[in-house]
Amino acid sequence: MTTNLDMLIKGEKVTGQAAAFDVLNPATEEVVASCHAASEAQLNDAVSAAQEAFKSWQYSTDDDRKAMLHQIADKIEANAAELAEIVVKEQGKPMFLAQAEVGGAVAWTRYAAELDIPVEVIEDTDTKRIEVQHKPLGVVGSITPWNWPLMIAIWHIAPALRAGNTVVCKPSELTPLNTLKLIELMNEVLPAGVVNVVLGGGEIGGAMSEHQGINKIIFTGSTPTGQKIMRSAASNLKRLTLELGGNDAGIILPDSNIAAIAEGIFQTAFLNMGQTCAALKRLYVHDSQYDEVCQALTTICEAQSVGNGLHEGTTFGPVQNVMQLNKVVELVEDAKQNGAKVLCGGAKTEGVGYFFPPTIIADVTNGMRIVDEEQFGPVLPVIRYSDVDQAVEMANSSSVGLGGSVWSTDVAKAQQIAQKLECGTAWVNGHAEVLPHAPFGGCKMSGFGVEFGQAGLLEYTQPQTININK
Repeated sequence: MTTNLDMLIKGEKVTGQAAAFDVLNPATEEVVASCHAASEAQLNDAVSAAQEAFKSWQYSTDDDRKAMLHQIADKIEANAAELAEIVVKEQGKPMFLAQAEVGGAVAWTRYAAELDIPVEVIEDTDTKRIEVQHKPLGVVGSITPWNWPLMIAIWHIAPALRAGNTVVCKPSELTPLNTLKLIELMNEVLPAGVVNVVLGGGEIGGAMSEHQGINKIIFTGSTPTGQKIMRSAASNLKRLTLELGGNDAGIILPDSNIAAIAEGIFQTAFLNMGQTCAALKRLYVHDSQYDEVCQALTTICEAQSVGNGLHEGTTFGPVQNVMQLNKVVELVEDAKQNGAKVLCGGAKTEGVGYFFPPTIIADVTNGMRIVDEEQFGPVLPVIRYSDVDQAVEMANSSSVGLGGSVWSTDVAKAQQIAQKLECGTAWVNGHAEVLPHAPFGGCKMSGFGVEFGQAGLLEYTQPQTININK
């Protein structure tokens, strides 16, 4: 692995001038790389570079932007093996999942390349034409998390470029290496300054939120951090897209075929070791099927091979960092103390690495921390209900609303119930499926704005009404 550890500002490699920090492999706790954070002056340099590049990039043609995005996708494909290895070493997920993340980054980039920016004609008569055009905003600040570091960087950057903006991105300090490689590849295609990357923790993210030269922030991460960004963004009324915490509920209706859906429930609850914003995190099951569901999920959990993502046969990796691991341990211990029953897993694996096996917790209720708080880890609480209205009420009792799902053999009935869920996306007989052509975003304390599809693209633009008197 030959990852560049320098930031890229105006197409040039730059070593951070602030404090050094280590990037750890969560499977081995070994240092993968040491990097230096950006100083405030270097952030200013990155913003200035993006502002200068925007002067010409905003007038680049649609065909040029499309072609460059496809060239970026080609670069990602050509470096897929290295990118996947970087993801495994710094994030921890199994190799097959890292390869899927790289493949997803390619597909999302190509989809973004082919999106068109519409011109809406309001009136066109002999004497007047009114149309609405969509202009780029300027410099977009992208702040990405550690759970899907390559994929989410593409989710942020590709549509920003397609719309004619320039970018300053800051990856999580826990997983910066694949983003550094990605921006290096992008700079082999794009004019200097169009995409820049700075490193650091919350202090750099906070400075980006306040920066007068940044016109929009797109952030994926926790609700408290999103609130801080929103307060800071008021300084120049930045546009915001905030995809924040979720605590997604799934409801299994009593007519469900448990054998048919158990694997889907497991995969969507424990995707990326449960470290996915839109993973299924609370499962509501009717009394009549409660024991069957618990047993089916326990069987699947116990069949997983937990280990280093680089090792052949590993199906389940570690929690990415020790802070998140401690949060998972704390929530599980609290559940035990309050009478919950751990059906499998339930404790950190002995030895090196931040390993916590997939865990099913039964005999839990709303009001317990394991249900009310987002675990963001390999734990699924299973909650009983006696009637569907009760299940919907419990599902909606959360302050967040990112995703939700209903599982049933009666699709029409499931859809009716899904529409009652207070969340940005409701799935039927599935969960956690985000697609490049379907808008995705949260409600309540899960944030606002959408990503993906044309609606997501237009989040990177400012509408302008052109009123022409002929």
